[in-house]
Amino acid sequence: MSLVIRRIAVKNFRKFRAPVVIEGLTDGLNVVIEPNETGKSTLLEALRAAFFVRFNTRNQLAQSFAPHGDAVGPEVEVVFDVDGAPWSVTKHFLRSASVEVSGPQGRAQGDEAEARLNALLGSVRDTSRGGDVATYGALGLLWVAQTEALSVTAPGQIVRDSVTSALETEVGSIMGGAAYRRVRDRVEAQYELYWTPTGQKRGRQTEARERLEAAETTAREAADRLAMLERSFSDVEAARSRLKIIQREMADNTDAQTRSGLVASLDIARAAAQILTTRRAEQEAINAKVKALADLRQRHDDATRARTHADAALAQAREQRLGFADALSAAKQKVVDARTALDFARMERQAARMALAEGEERIRQSRRGAAIQAARRRHADLLKLEEQHSTVKALSDTAIVPKVLTSLEAHDRAVAEAQAVVNAGATRIALSGSADGITIDGKPMALGARALDREVQICFGAAELQITPPTSAASAAEALASALRKRKTALDDLGVVDLAAARARNEIARDAAADLRTLEVRIEAATSADDVLQLAAGSAALKLFVAEFGEEEAVGDEELPDIAALTKAMETADSAAARAEGAQDSAIEALRRAEQEEAPLVTAEARATSDVANAVSALETIERRPEWATLTEDLVKTREQAAEASVKVEDALRDASAHDVAAITRKIELIDAKARTTGETRTRLETDIARLEGTIESEGGLGLADRTAAASEEVEVASLALQRVTDEAETLKALRSTLDAARNETSAKFVGPVAARAKRHIERLLPGCELTFSEDLGLESVIRAGVDESCSSLSRGTQEQLAVLTRIAFADMLLEQGNPVSLILDDPLVYSDDARLDTMIEILSEAATRMQVVLLTCRDRAFRHVAGNRIAL
Repeated sequence: MSLVIRRIAVKNFRKFRAPVVIEGLTDGLNVVIEPNETGKSTLLEALRAAFFVRFNTRNQLAQSFAPHGDAVGPEVEVVFDVDGAPWSVTKHFLRSASVEVSGPQGRAQGDEAEARLNALLGSVRDTSRGGDVATYGALGLLWVAQTEALSVTAPGQIVRDSVTSALETEVGSIMGGAAYRRVRDRVEAQYELYWTPTGQKRGRQTEARERLEAAETTAREAADRLAMLERSFSDVEAARSRLKIIQREMADNTDAQTRSGLVASLDIARAAAQILTTRRAEQEAINAKVKALADLRQRHDDATRARTHADAALAQAREQRLGFADALSAAKQKVVDARTALDFARMERQAARMALAEGEERIRQSRRGAAIQAARRRHADLLKLEEQHSTVKALSDTAIVPKVLTSLEAHDRAVAEAQAVVNAGATRIALSGSADGITIDGKPMALGARALDREVQICFGAAELQITPPTSAASAAEALASALRKRKTALDDLGVVDLAAARARNEIARDAAADLRTLEVRIEAATSADDVLQLAAGSAALKLFVAEFGEEEAVGDEELPDIAALTKAMETADSAAARAEGAQDSAIEALRRAEQEEAPLVTAEARATSDVANAVSALETIERRPEWATLTEDLVKTREQAAEASVKVEDALRDASAHDVAAITRKIELIDAKARTTGETRTRLETDIARLEGTIESEGGLGLADRTAAASEEVEVASLALQRVTDEAETLKALRSTLDAARNETSAKFVGPVAARAKRHIERLLPGCELTFSEDLGLESVIRAGVDESCSSLSRGTQEQLAVLTRIAFADMLLEQGNPVSLILDDPLVYSDDARLDTMIEILSEAATRMQVVLLTCRDRAFRHVAGNRIAL
């Protein structure tokens, strides 16, 4: 069942403030090619509003229908055919909201009209704020606004249900119907008692698991307490046996006697160790004194050698620096000479520049004076030309417009035609011979012929002749008089006596107009711009200049300076200054190199001087020390004392080795640790025995064996309950998976016919490709040459083409089912290349043989060749 839109009338809808009517839409392909901002997209929105937006809604979408800044009520009227039957819908939004639907069943208004539209078009009530195309049914999928077809999307639920209903007989399955949904809802409700949406255990499974864990914990605690009671009996006996052994060990005094002997040996060892420490301290003091005296001798020798080397280096540095002094002095003098030459060259260059500037200024003043004189001459010429222009303009303004001249010619023809009519109906008389005594209407009558258009009296002496022309002559005469008055009025308005004079005046005015253009060109040439005077083009600028600066006198004709010679002199001075600057830079660079070469010598001399001073200071410091005078004797004496101290240390070391303080101390500490450990062990055993006896006394009468048996029984019961709940959960999970598998299998059965219908269109665009659809009938991917390409990874142009082709496939299936179908595409195929665009236009043209297709586009070059019904907005 095809839906064909015949007429659209829009008023106060967005940009359509004034009424706009679109008529002449046909059953097949309709093409609307208009520039941007003409209202093509607004027209599609108006159609959607008329069919799918409730008349009394005031949501965000309805508010957007009103023109910006106008408090008016948008109106839309659509006349259309459904299966050949005429329908119409008229909607008023916001102000005085109303709806009226007319069709084969008569008229309906208000909610009844909205319900009739929904039933007719297969749509549902839209409760969204911005408009939900999924509620529009098939037309929501097939009426595609700008950018809605730039990506492949799945159809809405209404379209999917319609397609599923249409294909049920074809695939032979009822999965997905109401019975399936009732079973699936029941299974899903039971499934949620055992599993989370992500497949994790919860609910009854968690409760059964927690019960089993609690029972196991209780049984484990009871068994642990019973085992602990039984261990307590054996542990108390073992503790009592170990306590008796510890008590016997503590009664033995062998370790006490051994410790007393070790304490006595420890005092002797400590005395020997003290003597060894004293001898070592004495040895270290004597060795330090020997080392200090030897170090003082070594420092004196080093300082003496350093002073010798520093004196030699200082003499060499001074000799080298003295030989370089003449070259450095010459370099400095050269820099002074170069600076003096550069200052002179700069003065010469400045003088040349000033002379050149003065010469250029005199030349400029001379040119300005010549330009002023030329401006005065042009001003005088301008005044003459403007006077001529005014005269010629006055003549040109007397031109008679062609329309008035044509009217004047018409008046002249009307007079001639009226005169001809009068002459044709008038009475003609002719007088010849002598006219003496003959009068006509009391006036002398002249010889010759005349036409009479009124009653006249002719007297011949005493005789009187009355002539009465036909009655028709009076009206002809009146028409002639009227034509003469009109012609006279027109001639008087123009100020001419006749048509020939008017034409002559027009010729004069035409010649004046030609002269006027010539004068304007001459005025423009006389008022050209002058760069010397900074004078803009135009007569106003020239007049203003002459009025303000016209009295300025020009420079006299005295001899002008030779700019070429001055320029050459300046260039010569520049060259001399540049050479002087180069010479100065060269002298400075030579001086810098000389200074760089002298710098190491200066540094070496300063360093040698510092080294000599440091060496002399070090020698003086050493020689002022009090021990320097007897250094040799004291050094020999302290070395002998160091040898004697070494012998004494060896003797003390032998005495200390015989009595080892550390070994004796370790033996005493070992005996003390053994005694302490024995006492701690006795205390711990007594504490353990008391604790175990208390546990036996408290736990012995609580019936732990009976509790352990009861807890084990509860574990068995909880385990069986958990197993039962787990089996139920797995059963529900398997049932749910089975239903999903059956649903997917059935969905695949539905997807097959959809893919087959879409492929016959897409095969023309992408030969040899396979299509894959999702469960919701959305195109997922295209398989080409064995490669599966997701639709989202395809180019925008290919996605748009596939989106249009899948919509055509759905439109064909919905058309087979009998749904009202039409295809409207707003600015389609914007990313298509030329070859694919031609293919898509062929496919759309074929689709137009089965349904109405409306293309709204701004691309005249791409669609101008498309054969179809052209509609203008």
